[in-house]
Amino acid sequence: MDRYERILTLHRLLKSAHYPVPLPRLMDELECSRATLYRDIAFLRDALGAPIESAGGEHAAFRYEAAEGQRFELPGLWLTSDELAALLALNELIGRSGPGVLAGALAPFKARIENLLSDRASGKALPVERIRVIPWGERKLDQQAFRITAGAVLDRKQLRFLYRARTTNNESRRTVSPQRLTHYRDNWYLDAWDHDREALRSFAVDRIVDPQTLEAASTDVPEQDLNDALASSYGIFAGKPKAWATIRFSAHAARWVADEHWHSQQKGSWMPDGRYELQVPYSNSRELLMDVLKYGPDAEIVAPLPLREEMKIMLQLALGGYQ
Repeated sequence: MDRYERILTLHRLLKSAHYPVPLPRLMDELECSRATLYRDIAFLRDALGAPIESAGGEHAAFRYEAAEGQRFELPGLWLTSDELAALLALNELIGRSGPGVLAGALAPFKARIENLLSDRASGKALPVERIRVIPWGERKLDQQAFRITAGAVLDRKQLRFLYRARTTNNESRRTVSPQRLTHYRDNWYLDAWDHDREALRSFAVDRIVDPQTLEAASTDVPEQDLNDALASSYGIFAGKPKAWATIRFSAHAARWVADEHWHSQQKGSWMPDGRYELQVPYSNSRELLMDVLKYGPDAEIVAPLPLREEMKIMLQLALGGYQ
């Protein structure tokens, strides 16, 4: 453990201690000698202004003063090398998994992390190229539109924009109170209260054009109401569940499906013959049917009957294209 990490660990120990921490425990936690520990304590107290109290004698112990200790924090950004490496790896993931929307804003922070790592460690660069991210289904996103939309969410301001619905290909002007941003399957969605329709809606950010932040404050919708309307059914489609789908997967597909997260309220159980039965709530069947279709003959919708019939029609139409 280098000096940087020892100072950080020492601060955290004294900050969280309700009683003076004995010298042997500090030496053990910091993995250092008595002389090194006293030098670190002196640096923390004299150079950084930490309010350290000590009990001398044979059983030396240290703590922060009760009143000042709660207010004292280390100046600047203090992280362990593991935390810095994790942040740098996360930054690399963001840069490689998205269209640069967040990577640009985090670039200065990334440079600071790299400097801290190189100054404190052996000087070797982290092999971030060993992290591989493969986007799937990612759509082109306008960075300026994303920043304005995200800014309205964080500033709690109303937003006006032109929306080009992908399902109908129609354009409409919307005035909304942004509630939250949702990242789903490599794409961003805006959950918002639509003032014109007086209802909660979810908008694909890549279909938002010319967003403008308004001076009016957003109307906040309780989180439980948001989840009931936008997160209680399967997939990204809004609406409260109208039914539960029961899907049975072959013993082969079950090896994957049993470990997958389909919905927060999903129910799964193994069948005696090795197959796996999955139940999920849904409102709009479209996305659910597409996800089941990718398993081909290894998946069968058994209930409800209307959903099963809808799948049969889709399969018949698909087969008709090959005849």
